[in-house]
Amino acid sequence: MPSFKHLAVAGSALTLLSACTVGPAYEKPQVSATALPATYKALDGWKAATPGDLIDRGDWWSLLGDPQLDALIGKVNVSNQTIAAAEANYRQARALVREQRAALFPTIDLSGSATRSHGSASANSGSGSTGGSGSANRYQVGIGASWEPDLWGRIRNGVTGAKAGEQASAADLAGARLSMQGELAVNYLGLRQTDAELALVGKTVEGYQRSLTITQNRYNAAIAPKSDVLQATTQLAGAQADLESLRQNRAAYENAIATLVGEPASGFRLAADPNWSARVPEIPAGVPSTLLERRPDIAAAERRVAAANADIGVARAAFFPTFGLTASGNSSASSLGDLFSASANTWSLGLSAAQTLFDAGARKARVEQARASYDASVADYRQTALAAFEDVENQLTAAQVLERRYALLKTSSDAADQTEQMILNQYKAGQVAYTDVVSAQASALSARRTLLAATVARQTTAVALIQALGGGWKPQS
Repeated sequence: MPSFKHLAVAGSALTLLSACTVGPAYEKPQVSATALPATYKALDGWKAATPGDLIDRGDWWSLLGDPQLDALIGKVNVSNQTIAAAEANYRQARALVREQRAALFPTIDLSGSATRSHGSASANSGSGSTGGSGSANRYQVGIGASWEPDLWGRIRNGVTGAKAGEQASAADLAGARLSMQGELAVNYLGLRQTDAELALVGKTVEGYQRSLTITQNRYNAAIAPKSDVLQATTQLAGAQADLESLRQNRAAYENAIATLVGEPASGFRLAADPNWSARVPEIPAGVPSTLLERRPDIAAAERRVAAANADIGVARAAFFPTFGLTASGNSSASSLGDLFSASANTWSLGLSAAQTLFDAGARKARVEQARASYDASVADYRQTALAAFEDVENQLTAAQVLERRYALLKTSSDAADQTEQMILNQYKAGQVAYTDVVSAQASALSARRTLLAATVARQTTAVALIQALGGGWKPQS
């Protein structure tokens, strides 16, 4: 039997060997085989960036300048159930790291027992013996420890993988929060656009009612035909039907917002804001190259590559033998007073080793699986990063196009308003047919609604750009 000294020396050697590892060193993969462009093509001064997730995203929604939206975003951060689920997943990932790290340390067990036994004996009276009975107590306490040195880095690679998984889960949480914030902002802007359209169409309905009164009076005076009255009635009813559709759309937006802020739709109300105006964030001409680094999906994908790399080391470690150290001590006595006496104590130390000699290629297959999983995670990371660059380019282009389009639509809407008023005055003077009035009014209403939609589209595009970048930017002073 090996002596305690020999076991101690063996344990020390195993401890030194535990610094070894068989896993591949991790290197962050390149996004593309070709060099990435220094700037975005859609806007000079906007630079590409290396993904990461440690930069503050800030209160990006404040760029829209809406206090009510600010308050709703605050509710999303606290009460949204999608974010709550992501946060719970993150806590689970953190606990998994602690579990994996605990395997690096010895496991210590304590046991104890107490028994009482009773026995009786009988003897032949002819032999002169006597019979009797007696009771006995027995107390026992033991302590044991076991430890598996991490010679080949299996446990450390497991910890590394779990840590990368925790970081990926943190990025998923940030991504869920950013996604829910963006979704709320888009729904809120849709609701405010609908409110503005309700006000716009409501005023138009009032104008159509006045037009109907005019045509009715002209018809009663035998100045205009009955068809003018019918056309005016049709136009008014169509506009009133539009109002009902807009009310339905508003209710849908309001209910969606209720769900996002974690409240029942039946009890949630968001009143119209007569002072609301569409504020479009100004996109700066140049931004720091760090903006795209905050995209949570890119950070999560890169961390999953690191976790997959660590899994290769775990799989490789199965080719090497495992060693274990055990130690135990026991004390047994018939009375509590003698339980811890030197004569009642026993101890033992042990060293064990195990090696799989044949498994029909199972370990090799697991290593190949780990490598294939790593290759897949690298491809996912690259695809996520490339899609992010595409997303930013698209949103930058959309922002530029919508800005130019808005200016043209504003000119068109102003001209349509003037035409409507001119045609209506000509009709009152009997210079044109009512069909001209209907056409001018329909064109003016369509131009106003299109201009409003273009304004909100610029806002939603700004929100989409912010999400594409992983967060907002500080407004220029």
